Amino acid sequence: MPRLGSMNGILSRLRFSVFSRPIFSSSLSSPSTSPSLPRRAVATAAGSRDDLFNYTSGRWVYNEALRLKERKVVFDADELRRLAAESVGQSLTDVCDLSKLAEGSLNRTFVITLRDGRQILARIPYPAFVPSIYAVASEVATTEYLRSCGIPAPEIYGYSADSDNPAGAPYIFTDFVKGSKLSEVLPSLSNQENNSVFRQLVELESRMMSLSFPAGGSLYFANDLEKVAPGQGVPLKDKRFCVGPDTSLSLWFGRRRLLDVDRGPYQDGRAALEAGANKEIAYLRKFGQPLLPMRRERRRSYKYQPQSPWLHVENLEQFLSITPSLVPRDPALSRFSIRHPDLRPDNILVSRSPGSGCKIVGLSDWKHASILPMFLLAGVPRALHVFGDIIPEPMAPPSLPDDFDKLSEPQQAREKRLYILALVHYHYVTNTKEYNQPHFAALTDPLHALRRRLFQYGGAPWEGESADLKMALIEASKRWDEFTAGRVACPLEFDADDLHDMAALGKDLDSETRGFEMIQSMGGVGEEGWVPFEDYNFSASFLKEIKQGAIETAQSAEDREDIVHWPWDDMDEVVYT
Repeated sequence: MPRLGSMNGILSRLRFSVFSRPIFSSSLSSPSTSPSLPRRAVATAAGSRDDLFNYTSGRWVYNEALRLKERKVVFDADELRRLAAESVGQSLTDVCDLSKLAEGSLNRTFVITLRDGRQILARIPYPAFVPSIYAVASEVATTEYLRSCGIPAPEIYGYSADSDNPAGAPYIFTDFVKGSKLSEVLPSLSNQENNSVFRQLVELESRMMSLSFPAGGSLYFANDLEKVAPGQGVPLKDKRFCVGPDTSLSLWFGRRRLLDVDRGPYQDGRAALEAGANKEIAYLRKFGQPLLPMRRERRRSYKYQPQSPWLHVENLEQFLSITPSLVPRDPALSRFSIRHPDLRPDNILVSRSPGSGCKIVGLSDWKHASILPMFLLAGVPRALHVFGDIIPEPMAPPSLPDDFDKLSEPQQAREKRLYILALVHYHYVTNTKEYNQPHFAALTDPLHALRRRLFQYGGAPWEGESADLKMALIEASKRWDEFTAGRVACPLEFDADDLHDMAALGKDLDSETRGFEMIQSMGGVGEEGWVPFEDYNFSASFLKEIKQGAIETAQSAEDREDIVHWPWDDMDEVVYT
């Protein structure tokens, strides 16, 4: 990818400008912390039977055929209707409609309407959904358990964790909670209403985080887990439920699902810290091969050379050498807790009426929920996170620019969008401080952000680069006395050349990432190249012109390599699974 300067040179030759279209989507549902469009969107009603089976909510500017194949799921629609009706004591003749409501990166949601007016939500995971049986079974148990604890989770009517049923696909049936997605109403909320909603949210989180668990992992019905993993469950006081293997996606992604490795239950914080790294070492020893970074915008920083998996194994082993010292000394931070795994505004349902304000009536989408020690669980939810890892004290409320009234209409829309995102972050953090002190204490622990990065990079699937983990290890070595109070010698050693090279690489990667995100935003492109149907022609033309500009201005061999590794061209992803 061109350096930031040369990229700006390419952009200046185009007729597009940063304000020629909205940089942000109209909703607040993006799972990315960068200002890009969401990869998940609400679908229109199905126009044909094939629409029930295929993804119809957007397009991709690269690898579209692969994304559509991943999301194709065929089932017996009549049997699904019948099963849904029977889950509430009705029959197939009582069903008057089946329509598609929404579809995301992992599942598709349908509304089944009965003649008496009742509506049932049916969620069907895509075939690539992992860890298949475990994930569905755990989502159902998590939803049911939290609902029994007073959390506004959906009511489960019925489910099948596998395809061995008349519909021919796994499914979950729940009630259809009447309400609006918070993402739909958030731009119109007053500051007071915004604060009220996030106070309610934080109070619900406080209730969840106060629940006690005997081990870490994920929740299951004891009977369900016994069928697939006999003897592995750690029972709760309510013997219907138990803690079993962690369903976190990174532990099961691609061929990792074939590995016989420990995924929990975790007996302590160290076991939870180490599971992801041990899994990845096992994966690389069995399947590892030199790879170019999957993130093609970063390949230039590596001089377009394949990276060795064994270097990543070395970094993972270094990470494992320090995990005993990463566990906080405060026992409150090691207590196992649970929270919503994807707390974005799309998953928060609210009811808004005159005189009663805006009230949270439902929290949906509990797949891949994990029970973890508080020091790993804590954090501002990704979709609400805009300021960085450090929580300033005191935290100042955001405001619009002083010259807001003088800005153009597109600029005002952008600044208003940024203001709303900042306000969401502000109200979440300030309410956490007041209404969820244990979480706030974990959030503001000086070592929290570094521990989280080490945990994330140590357990992430390897995609052809190790810089993020190594830079986190270097930071840990510099702050070692903060972890150990000088009681333990640091096992990490980095020479001066290593430190210099990693600092230079980190700076280069940051520049490449900023440039990539700028083009993504200007082109309205979301994660994995997703765009709304109505924007596809614009986005595709925009990226085509960007590429043509890069071709025309290429001068060096590196510039020409940029074209070969263009981030928005189709690519082979199999070697990264």
